[in-house]
Amino acid sequence: MNIFGFLEFRFLDFLDIVLVAVLLFYIYKLVKGTVAINIFLGIAIIYLIWKLTQVLQMEMLSDILGKFIGGGFIALIIVFQQEIRKFLLMLGSTGLSTKKGFLRHVNFFKNESVAETDVVQIVSACEEMGKTKTGALIVIGRSSSLERFKISGDQMHIEVNKPILKSIFYKNSTLHDGAIIIEDNIITATRVILPVAKDIDIPLRFGLRHRAAIGISMQTDALVLIVSEETGKIAYIKNGEFVLFDDTDKLIELLQHDLQ
Repeated sequence: MNIFGFLEFRFLDFLDIVLVAVLLFYIYKLVKGTVAINIFLGIAIIYLIWKLTQVLQMEMLSDILGKFIGGGFIALIIVFQQEIRKFLLMLGSTGLSTKKGFLRHVNFFKNESVAETDVVQIVSACEEMGKTKTGALIVIGRSSSLERFKISGDQMHIEVNKPILKSIFYKNSTLHDGAIIIEDNIITATRVILPVAKDIDIPLRFGLRHRAAIGISMQTDALVLIVSEETGKIAYIKNGEFVLFDDTDKLIELLQHDLQ
């Protein structure tokens, strides 16, 4: 297809652009909010300048930038080793990588294969725990496998309901430390140790519980609810970003939408 008279544009060129855009989106999503974002933007700018010098046939500058980019590839792997590891984990945990995740993307299998999570019971429990300033950390699984996190806690198989959730996080309960994991309306693990996000800038009033919630939400597509012991506020975390909620009705609507 010839669009501009002198530039031939094929379908494969379009596909190439789309795939690069998707790749850059996932990389940006991975490093957003960390110190690595500045390095990523710097590399992107240098790469764009290099391609521009090639188009303009500025041979000397193009050669210098080309050697800089080529020689710095190994250095980038060393600098970004943690981010690369997280990126590969994210790719391996995509919604289509598991049978359950695939069926969730096929509408006519959805109701048969996936139990609907009782969001109302979960949010209601969080609201009551907030009134008594009882801390809670609840991970709600979606497509990504959470097996590697569940092994750090106690395996369970309990249907979700408000009294159970409140009893688990009761301060004198032996199960209240750590997080719980809910999958398909079943509490599958308690006392789970979550990965703590270290290179994330969050307000000082938020502690390890919030960093742990951000950590798992950046490595998987899980949704996380937190009840603060200090304020009793409910926080909702998705993809490394959290929002404080006072209106539980809106929170229920948002959870139901994100779990579809």
